[in-house]
Amino acid sequence: MKKSPTFKLDLGRYDYAAYAAFAVYAASSLVIPISLVAMGQDLNFPMDKGGMGLAGILHLTRSVAMVAALLGCGFVAGKYGKRYPMGISVLLMGIGIFFCAFVPSYWFLLPLLLIAGLGEGTCEGLATPFVEAMHTEAPERYVNISHSFWSVGIGVCVLAGGALLSCGVSWRYILAGTGVLAILTTLLFLWKEKPAKKYPEEKVVSNPGDVWRYTVDIAKQPRFWLYCAGMFMGAGAEFCLTFWAATFLQLSFNATAWMAGLGTAAIALGMFFGRNFFGFIARENNLPIILISASLGTIPLTLSLSLIRAEYFSSAGWMFAALLFILFLCGIGIAPYWPTLQVYGVKRLPKQDTTMLYIYFSAIGIPGCGFFTWLIGFLGDHFGLKGAFYMIPVTLLLYASIILFDRILVAKEKRSDQKKL
Repeated sequence: MKKSPTFKLDLGRYDYAAYAAFAVYAASSLVIPISLVAMGQDLNFPMDKGGMGLAGILHLTRSVAMVAALLGCGFVAGKYGKRYPMGISVLLMGIGIFFCAFVPSYWFLLPLLLIAGLGEGTCEGLATPFVEAMHTEAPERYVNISHSFWSVGIGVCVLAGGALLSCGVSWRYILAGTGVLAILTTLLFLWKEKPAKKYPEEKVVSNPGDVWRYTVDIAKQPRFWLYCAGMFMGAGAEFCLTFWAATFLQLSFNATAWMAGLGTAAIALGMFFGRNFFGFIARENNLPIILISASLGTIPLTLSLSLIRAEYFSSAGWMFAALLFILFLCGIGIAPYWPTLQVYGVKRLPKQDTTMLYIYFSAIGIPGCGFFTWLIGFLGDHFGLKGAFYMIPVTLLLYASIILFDRILVAKEKRSDQKKL
């Protein structure tokens, strides 16, 4: 019988390496969004003059590279394990972001973001199974907790970056500093191991034919595609908030870069508390309840963002505090969408290869981030960001509907099994 997990966490070097990887991955993803207004002015795609669509293309470009890297993760993990590719992935994202600091024009950003995207895609595909392999006794807890450090990276990035931008520091120095931090994180993975404390590399399939067979078996499962649809919607809701929040506050409420950073930091803080809380209470039988409750509870919160009037914000200081609190609650609400659904999907497809499932769920989530980030920018150019933000509650409603539909299927399966008995 499987033992119930205790409240005590068993952490080691590679747990901390994973935490650092999630943090610098988040910082690399968010350092450009918080700098968009300044970058747009310097590189000739101003946000208030039709540049939001071009800004959305930046992440869409990165998403293409991330998906390409994700699709190759199964082969990479099979040949080299997880530790070495994780170190290289962090190095690539650091190099890409570092050299973005020196571009002379918008178009030079795209090839560098492709390099960063390759690193981010590999990290995205392997980070969750990297943690799961160390804690097979309770992955739902350790995965949620490790993902919470994505929020730490967001918080530090937007607060420090927003403060520096408000003080007149060039966005170029901020990107360069973020790149250096990512490059240094590589050492946590690639530094020489202690013989008694090696990373527990699994014996995985390295034959491309076998990986392809696993992929075909997974693709034949209708339930897999249902969870992929959930990943696509949940990723869109989560990343649209984190990517566009700073620009939303600056354009809709005339907030300074520092105040805009506080808004994104409020989301990040909420995600940190949310992922740790949901990781603490997560059990195999309550994962869908967590997902449905969180998505439905976040819908009115995201709707309120488009309904708050700018004149109230500018005339009453308490409105800013209220807005920060709403964003904090949104952060709690969106916290479990990605990691909890991944774990739930793996639990519901026990006969499929775990590493490949984690990779393919991420490979669907990343395009969701890229597509909805671009869509918000496109709609923002035509209707303003406040109008575009109505897309977020729409994605949440669809997400909740998908998980609820899955619950109905599970209930029918249980009744069918009972009748057979």
